[in-house]
Amino acid sequence: MKQRIRSTTVLCVRRDGKVVMAGDGQVTLGSEVLKSKARKLRRLYNDRILAGFAGATADAFSLFSRFEAKLEQFNGNLPRSVVELAKDWRTDKVLRHLEALLLVADLKNTYILSGNGDVIEPDEDIAAIGSGSPYAISASTALMRHTKLSARQIVDEAMTIAGQTCIYTNDNVTVEELG
Repeated sequence: MKQRIRSTTVLCVRRDGKVVMAGDGQVTLGSEVLKSKARKLRRLYNDRILAGFAGATADAFSLFSRFEAKLEQFNGNLPRSVVELAKDWRTDKVLRHLEALLLVADLKNTYILSGNGDVIEPDEDIAAIGSGSPYAISASTALMRHTKLSARQIVDEAMTIAGQTCIYTNDNVTVEELG
């Protein structure tokens, strides 16, 4: 039986003109933590776009490379770039076997992309991917609705909660911010 590499919580919160994305550093194989300080976020297109991944690392790097090419091709137009990447991801014989999710955001838009051709724009100003995403989304939603915390403070608190709840998420968190 093939062991799945499981890992990650990547969270994006938008509030008061700021966009904050965070990713934990844990990579797990079966019951073993292989790495605790992985970097799962990137700044793209002249630091105007944030991107995070969940899933197989090599697959994610391949997707980042393709996504950067789409951003260049469409002059940083995030909505167009994600649609074109999703089309390629779904139809290309090599790409469609990649096992990863991408979470991308600029100052106006947030999207989750999957290899099934999904381009999901969240209803709220919160999005997350990875095994810890339900915990991070729940914590962020409660904090957004019932506090005046900044986007950065919400992300910090929600990632702490996800790290305490999800066994595939740790407290070695990388944070990037736009705005």
